[in-house]
Amino acid sequence: MSKTDTTPPAHFLRQIVKADQDSGKHSKIVTRFPPEPNGYLHIGHAKSICLNFGLAQEFGGECHLRFDDTNPAKEEQEYIDAILQDVEWLGFQWAGKVRHASDYFDQLHAWAIDLIKAGKAYVCELTPEQAREYRGTLTEPGKNSPFRERSVDENLDQFARMTAGEFPDGTKVLRAMIDMSAPNMNLRDPIIYRIRHAQHHQTGDKWCVYPSYDFTHGQSDAIEGITHSICTLEFEDHRPLYDWFLQNLPVPCQPRQYEFARLNLNYTVTSKRKLKQLVDEGHVSGWDDPRMSTLSAFRRRGYTPASIREFCERIGVTRSDGVVDMGMLEFCIRDDLDAHAPRAMCVLKPIKVVITNYPEGQVENLALPRHPKQDIGTRTLPFSREIYIDAGDYMVDPPKGYKRLVPGGEVRLRGSYVIRADEAVTDDAGNVVELRCSYDPDTLGKNPEGRKVKGVIHWVPAAESIECEVRLYDRLFTAPNPDKSDTGGGFLDNINPQSLITLTGCRAEPSLASASLDDRFQFEREGYFCLDSKDSTAERPVFNRTVTLRDSWGQ
Repeated sequence: MSKTDTTPPAHFLRQIVKADQDSGKHSKIVTRFPPEPNGYLHIGHAKSICLNFGLAQEFGGECHLRFDDTNPAKEEQEYIDAILQDVEWLGFQWAGKVRHASDYFDQLHAWAIDLIKAGKAYVCELTPEQAREYRGTLTEPGKNSPFRERSVDENLDQFARMTAGEFPDGTKVLRAMIDMSAPNMNLRDPIIYRIRHAQHHQTGDKWCVYPSYDFTHGQSDAIEGITHSICTLEFEDHRPLYDWFLQNLPVPCQPRQYEFARLNLNYTVTSKRKLKQLVDEGHVSGWDDPRMSTLSAFRRRGYTPASIREFCERIGVTRSDGVVDMGMLEFCIRDDLDAHAPRAMCVLKPIKVVITNYPEGQVENLALPRHPKQDIGTRTLPFSREIYIDAGDYMVDPPKGYKRLVPGGEVRLRGSYVIRADEAVTDDAGNVVELRCSYDPDTLGKNPEGRKVKGVIHWVPAAESIECEVRLYDRLFTAPNPDKSDTGGGFLDNINPQSLITLTGCRAEPSLASASLDDRFQFEREGYFCLDSKDSTAERPVFNRTVTLRDSWGQ
């Protein structure tokens, strides 16, 4: 696609939706994004969000946000609030009110009774172990439950008593009566209701029986008039069951389910169970720890909604599973920030420089551009006798190709003068703690004729700079596939011990004192940074590294 062509690339779902609209099969496209509120959304969900909301937007339809909240034991309001924030942050707005599968519990319960009356559902009392034994295997058919022959009246009575709370959790379930010899194991009399004496975050104590996800999903789609129910490939084997329920219940419409390949990203885990384990065991500071794969973590780290939407568009939509390289996501954020992020200077490991021939008490206010290519104004940088540079920008015995300060050598200060290193002050251990330099007053922003200075380094004024903390984040795992461990210990064995390096006593240019949480900056020669949304204060700014200036992973 050319830079001037804004037509989205064709993929099979876009083609299906377009064909359905063009043929008149659907006059209005209605999709939905149906997260379970049992954890925070991760980067894989971003693909589904962009796909469902994006298709509805593209074809003039609407997309519903519906929480499939069928398991109150694992669901929390915290997760609901985080999901709402994530969807809005990505730049999408759902049609109408926020929906919940629990909104339809009365109707689902009535439909379960319809199945019982039709002789297509029964109450089963097999233990979980017995149920696994009766279910059969991929190569062997299952066998009928001894409770399958109960009469309709007995099943209605048993289900009513389940609903009334007469039985403990796990003692009885309601199962659909389909085919215990079906090659697709999802059709072997699946559970449609379980007993759970648990308070629900939406319905309170009204229910002690809850529908299964499989029983809820398709019927909720039908109630909402969903035209294209788009799921990831792991639901492909569930589609016959999705269709069976719709065909055997008096639903208002017949949605169609389509599947696409989920997003698999290397150096990352996206399993909610594993993400929760990382949080619960203290390997990270929370669901929004900037090393996590959650959308709230990417937001806190400084990723932009535009970069994630661009990433989801670039990786495409297929039916073939594959693994996307983390470098592509990092490229998208670099590309976005390079074009839009203002430049600033921050010295991560400061060492004081005294410019001995600069007049004491004199201050020059230098105007530096906020961006080298965008006309977004300038920022003011005071220059005086004492400044800070990075300790790594001075070496006594430098390697070949080193273009920064050396004894007797010259370097240009960004947007300022050429200075020469005349003397190094060391402590008792021989560490350089201060440099004495001289400047050439004829070199402000220019090289005089016949004079070449190869190196340019960043700096900040000593008096006016602000002290800050800088957190250098990197990938959380050292292995492309974190689940593969040489010791057999699983993904935790591959946690990167260098995934977070915290630097205190850093010095930032004074313009950063007015930075807001929505701002992103390129710290010259260091990477892209933003203020930490949780820990940063006006008195103690904390900057998170979003991404390095170039792909330096493994170097």
